[in-house]
Amino acid sequence: MMRALLLSAAALIAAPAHAQDVAIVNAKLVIGDGSAPIDGGTVVVRGGKVVAAGAGVTVPAGIDRVDAGGRWVTPGIVAAFSRVGLTEVDAVNGTNDRSAGKSRFSAGLDIAPALNPMGSPIAVNRANGVTRAIVAPGGSGGLFAGQGAVVDLADDNDMVTKPRALQFVAFGEDGSATAGGSRAALFLLFREQLLAARNYARNPATLAEWGSDALIQRADADALVRVIDGTTPLFVRVDRATDILNVLKLRQDFPAIKLVLVGVTEGWLVANDIAAARVPVLVSPLTDLPGNFEQLGATQSNAGRLAAAGVPVSVGVFDDDDAHKMGYATQYAGNLVGLAKLPGASGMSWDQAFASISSAPARAVGMDATIGSLRAGRVGDVVIWDNDPLELGSRPVSVWIDGKAQSLVTRQDRLRERYLTPQEGNLPKAYDR
Repeated sequence: MMRALLLSAAALIAAPAHAQDVAIVNAKLVIGDGSAPIDGGTVVVRGGKVVAAGAGVTVPAGIDRVDAGGRWVTPGIVAAFSRVGLTEVDAVNGTNDRSAGKSRFSAGLDIAPALNPMGSPIAVNRANGVTRAIVAPGGSGGLFAGQGAVVDLADDNDMVTKPRALQFVAFGEDGSATAGGSRAALFLLFREQLLAARNYARNPATLAEWGSDALIQRADADALVRVIDGTTPLFVRVDRATDILNVLKLRQDFPAIKLVLVGVTEGWLVANDIAAARVPVLVSPLTDLPGNFEQLGATQSNAGRLAAAGVPVSVGVFDDDDAHKMGYATQYAGNLVGLAKLPGASGMSWDQAFASISSAPARAVGMDATIGSLRAGRVGDVVIWDNDPLELGSRPVSVWIDGKAQSLVTRQDRLRERYLTPQEGNLPKAYDR
């Protein structure tokens, strides 16, 4: 059965790089929206989009069938927070576009032109079942880091699904250092820059009148106007409980802002406040010990307690090689399932945990009608796994992105094959072109 499945997938991968009409049948099907897995399920993808998924789905005549053999079939993983495409080798500046610390611009920076779809981390993460990622800039010379994007990890040269999908800003210790050394300076600078952008929107001549004394650049003001009116979600890195509460209060001055909190290490201490504000959070369950003084309340039960309070929780990989190891998200989600079974700990059900790495991050960035699940109308990002995807040893068998079957071969695979059986004489060629 496994050999037949691999052959079917290989035949699709060998096909031209366009969306295929395909039906994956006999699956343990996960929709990804928090509902329970469906035994004997079917998902049908036509023209790059899911047209039907569930039990008793009729397969249209004339399209390719892939028999999953009872294996798990899920939507692709959506990495909730990443720098994939911006970084190849962290220690080599020439391959690292995650931050622009010397730029005169901040909020106006747009990472889309810097993304590299040919970087080796793309294939590595795709081979781990990650099909989409929310990519945020690392920083700038100002308070705001710039505009992030939602990307796909397909084996092609067009990875941007949605440019300017978010604005990123760091509060807490990092933001305070940028603003002048204290949280008081940070919150004042944040308000003043948004007020300047709002004044600019009302009267564009304002910046020209201020000249060199302008608080922000025109490009930054344009970007912040879209934050103020709620067009662009504002992703805020914040960990300390009191900082979280103060960030939530910012909507008193700017009520249309769509906040998304990132990190939220002490979020469980103010979970009810976050839930009441209806603000989604992106957390890393591995942050379970304090790394600094704004994480003193760190606990492995943070995500579970937030979810129990009604906070929309997405699980991601950050502060932990977030360009190369986004596939760890399945392990992190699986850890939460395990925690739910331990007395005194708080975790998630399996259905909640998988949604936290698929539809929940898609919803946080405002794209759950497009990506993150196998509901009809969503993109055809589908993964067949050899076992429960939240188990540590499970691996993808086949991956489709936008209905296109993808190669799961990585640079590491090619290097392994090159050196697996060394011979006397010249080494085999590293590349075939």
